[in-house]
Amino acid sequence: MSRTILSSDEPVLLVGAGAVELDDFTTLSERVSHVVAADGGAQAVLAAGQVPDLVIGDMDSALSDPRLEGRIYQIDEQDSTDFDKALRSISTPLVLALGLTGKRLDHELATLTVLVRYPDRPCIVLGEETLVFLCPPRLTLDLPLGSIFSLFPMGRVRVESEGLRWPTGGIEFAPDGRIGTSNEVSGPIALVPDAPRMLVLLPREPLDHVIERLYRTEGWP
Repeated sequence: MSRTILSSDEPVLLVGAGAVELDDFTTLSERVSHVVAADGGAQAVLAAGQVPDLVIGDMDSALSDPRLEGRIYQIDEQDSTDFDKALRSISTPLVLALGLTGKRLDHELATLTVLVRYPDRPCIVLGEETLVFLCPPRLTLDLPLGSIFSLFPMGRVRVESEGLRWPTGGIEFAPDGRIGTSNEVSGPIALVPDAPRMLVLLPREPLDHVIERLYRTEGWP
């Protein structure tokens, strides 16, 4: 069950308990209005010299720092991850997320599942070399020719495309069938999926461009 804890008209940074580089935190925190921690992610925020506006999760990390007093919102259920609890509780045009990759593979898989579970909560997850987000109903990007452009279906989905070396039109994608990794940019990108089930994975370099496009793009209802 979702309940909005934080509403913002500007992007929000969400920090998990995975690997967080200080440079990445600084880069993203300058682009948002609020910083939210998913449970143990509060430790990374404090280590970076900031105090999160909110800490959301089941609080199994036993946070006791006095700087967090009055900022903790505990959700007592074990059927979802702390990322799930936090993302569904934030109302914003775009979430930028750190600390959700780089340690345990099962945690990374859970993160990808959450992106698809809440298509009305646009979110870019930044990893060590890659960023990933759920493709909106229509996505346009201008990326360097020849750069890697990967698609991964989290369910059965079709997607019309322009600007890819290997077009995707007419293909039914599925996690246990055809996937779309290691494609390449051949021109201006346009994607139109028929359902909120296709993840887009890109190198980190065009992060600002992706933020701009997703921030202005109509999301899934």
